[in-house]
Amino acid sequence: MRLVDSHCHIDGPKFEEDLDQVIERAKNAGVVAMLNVGTGSPEHDSFERTLELAEKYDCIFGSAGIHPHDASEYTEGVEERLRKLITSSDKMIAWGEIGLDFYYDHSPRNVQKRVFRKQIRAARELGLPIIIHSREANDETVEILSEECSIEGFAGGIMHCFGGTAEMAESLIPLGFMISFAGNVTFKNAEVLRSAAAVVPRDKLLIETDCPYLTPVPHRGKRNEPVYVADTARFLAEFYGEKPEAIAAQTTKNFEQFFGIEI
Repeated sequence: MRLVDSHCHIDGPKFEEDLDQVIERAKNAGVVAMLNVGTGSPEHDSFERTLELAEKYDCIFGSAGIHPHDASEYTEGVEERLRKLITSSDKMIAWGEIGLDFYYDHSPRNVQKRVFRKQIRAARELGLPIIIHSREANDETVEILSEECSIEGFAGGIMHCFGGTAEMAESLIPLGFMISFAGNVTFKNAEVLRSAAAVVPRDKLLIETDCPYLTPVPHRGKRNEPVYVADTARFLAEFYGEKPEAIAAQTTKNFEQFFGIEI
């Protein structure tokens, strides 16, 4: 199988000691590309590390953005830094993850909304796709994306670690969004996610690990890593009644076509 992990976080401290082995395990399982998503916060700033990994490893691409948890830290200076970093390398292919998180509310909701819009507009100016985080904020996410992403210059987006409803997916796909499922789609209580997966056209489907989080069945309790994207592919293949190789090939093709790259 040829697989792509369309969203991972392998730049952080949980992978410091064995990153080369993590990448080798993924390659041996057929993972031909990984999109490492860099975030910035007072505790852990991974912007430059993301660029470093993308430049060092052929199989790694990068993105960067301010997560909604850290929206209160967003300033004009931060935006300028992001613009320079993302446009400094062809291996940096998206702006994100950005969005809304009303589950933790680490930043005030009005600040999250304002910063979300600002980052969408910055990405639009640069012609970059966006990667969206949305948790417990379905209606607000759809409202903002419907307004901001129907404007000329929008380069498409990925609903990362999709956690919404089938109706949410159906409303965003026409705007130019891909729907990406992580290991939580394999969880026993994930009926709503699987209902959403059922309505996503195959050419709008992506898979990811969001590692080190959301380790899929049957590896629950272990650190998640890109090699386990194969388990999500196998699970969705069984769910769709298809062969794992077909889902792997389709999602890899989707990634390549969405970003306009050849892996």
